[in-house]
Amino acid sequence: MRYSAIDIGSNAVRLLIADIIENNGAVSFKKNTLVRVPLRLGDDAFLQQYISERKAADLVKTMMAFRNLMDVYRATEYMAFATAAMREAANGQDIVRTIKEKADIDLEIITGQKEAKIIYSNHAEQSIDKAKTYLYIDVGGGSTELSLFSDGKLMASRSFNIGTIRILDNQDKEETWAEMREFVRDHTRQYKSVNGIGTGGNINKLYKMSEEKNGAPLSFIKLKSLYNYLNSFSLKDRINVLGINQDRADVIIPACEVYISIMKWANIKNMYVPTVGLVDGIIQMLIEKNFRDND
Repeated sequence: MRYSAIDIGSNAVRLLIADIIENNGAVSFKKNTLVRVPLRLGDDAFLQQYISERKAADLVKTMMAFRNLMDVYRATEYMAFATAAMREAANGQDIVRTIKEKADIDLEIITGQKEAKIIYSNHAEQSIDKAKTYLYIDVGGGSTELSLFSDGKLMASRSFNIGTIRILDNQDKEETWAEMREFVRDHTRQYKSVNGIGTGGNINKLYKMSEEKNGAPLSFIKLKSLYNYLNSFSLKDRINVLGINQDRADVIIPACEVYISIMKWANIKNMYVPTVGLVDGIIQMLIEKNFRDND
């Protein structure tokens, strides 16, 4: 059995095709194929509140290709969600209709709160000490999703319009930063210690660069020194010398700034990086929907 997940983000569009594994009543999944297309819809959406004809056409073509891949892999079920860029684009719903018509994909533009909920449905917290307190931090191109867990329970969750593309385009607002700082401080100050769980393409890349042993947390000090190291290179040299992909080399700097700020406000010394994202959460949702229904 195979499921597919589509995430239309502000920086990139992703398709995950996953094999569903049943073992003694437990259901899990193994990633089969992951396709990432860096469309940068946020550049249009955050500056013009509109997705240009060219980018809309590229998105439709990408969805048609994803539909073909899902058919070839014989994926039995899928879910497709769009986040911040499509939320803010005045023509977002028009594009949703075109995608349905041309690619036969049902796409839903979701709220930041739903995005946060899907991300933490990965259950990454199950593999770590439930008695501790964790702040989930997911930094995307258009928004940052924060979810606080303590003793395995969700205590607070919120989405903020702070993201890497938004920062690069100078579309992030001081008051939003202040609101995020207040949210983090208000909800973490009562806990003796808070650990971070970082998700998103940029933190995955930073974790890889840190050369930490698999499963070991990324420390605040290590992240800060990685940021200083990356910032000492020009954009061109981050691409040519460090070999970072062109569509990652610019956004990695503001991503670092968001993670560092949040870790500072919450006094987080260590962040776990389970290398999961929205697409993983979507597959988990499909598993829960189908296998819970079969109980």
